[in-house]
Amino acid sequence: MNEGERLQNILAHAGVASRRGAATLIESGVVTVDGLVVKEPGARFGAEADVRVNGRPIIAAERKRTVVLNKPVGVLSTMSDPFGGPTVAELVKTPERLVPVGRLDKDSEGLLLMSNDGDLVNRLTHPRFAHRKTYLVKVAGRWSADKLATLRSPLTLDDGYTIRPVPVEEVRDLGANVRLLKFVLTEGRKRQIRKMCSAAHLVVLSLRRIAVGAFELPRDLAPGAWRDLTVAELAALTDDAQ
Repeated sequence: MNEGERLQNILAHAGVASRRGAATLIESGVVTVDGLVVKEPGARFGAEADVRVNGRPIIAAERKRTVVLNKPVGVLSTMSDPFGGPTVAELVKTPERLVPVGRLDKDSEGLLLMSNDGDLVNRLTHPRFAHRKTYLVKVAGRWSADKLATLRSPLTLDDGYTIRPVPVEEVRDLGANVRLLKFVLTEGRKRQIRKMCSAAHLVVLSLRRIAVGAFELPRDLAPGAWRDLTVAELAALTDDAQ
């Protein structure tokens, strides 16, 4: 059996043209493989073949890749920082150029997805999809039922934007006026949780994202560590982002 990929598919995957358009190009005689003109769209070639269109080498499309990082506190969720601060690009080094899926501010930690799948990034970050993100937040301050009511209300932030009511639960009383709360956000305004807590006269001691949709931060992933999503995890995340 002849190994490799059909020539028209090689061109299509590289973004040269659609498969039908690629077949037309090949049949017109403008495509060479290892210096020889090939006019058969179904001819198969391996990844090492030198494929050119009108003498110009094609560049294979970057494979789609999505990873999960347990972002530590103090690291910026950006690929570069003009002031030289530590970024996630220094933690996640791959041949593919991955970008953070959404924001997780410098003082926060936890689950941060990074991907080069533009459609997935858009579905997980665009406001119209109202994708949920779950956080565990340790707060300090005198506690009462009124505080929880305030956090759950449609608060107006300092930029004049009024957020939708947010599900907030008290997870645990840690003593000494410290509590662990769980927030589930679908809007994700900049520093939203910190501003909500400020409105309730609570001080945020730590903020950790633990889930994006149904995908939870792996328990065995240490701060600063990352790994690729499994096929099952990516499928669940993709289904949840529909």
